[in-house]
Amino acid sequence: MTAPAFIAVDWGTTSMRAALVSREGDALARAPAGEGILKAAERGFEATLFDAVAALAAPAEAPILLAGMIGSRNGWVEVPYAVCPAGPEALVAGAARREVRGRTLVFIPGLSCEHDGRPDVMRGEETQIFGACVGPGAEIVLPGTHSKWASLSGGRIAGFRTYMTGELYAALRGHTILGALARGEAADEAAFARGVETGAGEAALTHALFSARTLALFGRLAAEAVPSYLSGLLIGAELADARRRIAPGARVLVVGEARLTARYVAAGRLLGLDLAPGPEDAAFRGLARLHAAMGEIA
Repeated sequence: MTAPAFIAVDWGTTSMRAALVSREGDALARAPAGEGILKAAERGFEATLFDAVAALAAPAEAPILLAGMIGSRNGWVEVPYAVCPAGPEALVAGAARREVRGRTLVFIPGLSCEHDGRPDVMRGEETQIFGACVGPGAEIVLPGTHSKWASLSGGRIAGFRTYMTGELYAALRGHTILGALARGEAADEAAFARGVETGAGEAALTHALFSARTLALFGRLAAEAVPSYLSGLLIGAELADARRRIAPGARVLVVGEARLTARYVAAGRLLGLDLAPGPEDAAFRGLARLHAAMGEIA
């Protein structure tokens, strides 16, 4: 039987996932989904965490490794960003340790890099990248609220770029005129494909976005198809920019929620990009690599 090694906590803005994990990165037990840092801050981070820990029946000596926004300025313990290029050892060296209720808590730092003098950051995605089982040199995309495209070299994260695709979609649907004619969230593959090709081919995304309204106004796009078309516009624009930066023919691993991963794979196929789904539980497996690195450094 695989022995438990540590407690892994992937704690973001809107949700928390916690599991008792083996040295190999297998989740042996999972706590119910917990509150993200925004709501947990009201109740108290310590109480929220240890409710999850109690549900795992973990050995008393098992340390707790925490990744994600819990280590941000709005989280429990702010941990300075490690700087790219960075491997697991750099994250472990920059981690913050605390003793709480007899357990060792290890807060993992995020990563930073720069593009033309402009900083870029991630928190939480770095552990998913290291848990994705990619080769020493690879491309990986982590779709979500803030989509991340990262490049690996020599087993280290060389750099990355952030696209606010998910947050823009939510804002446009809920707070602009584009959402006024949209209905539901049912997937429409044809509308999504149309959006991807339009978003990738139009140099001015702000111009292309308005077509989500005008096509519906003139009856050329059903109200139920508007959400898929809008999603396609944003993802198409993101992939078109990424396509200019990655090597021709390179395979890109997609690590994220299953439905969103499928959308990126489908969009990549339309644009001639080789995108393939990554493994589940990449965050827990990445934390297992960091746990192993802690032992090596010690």
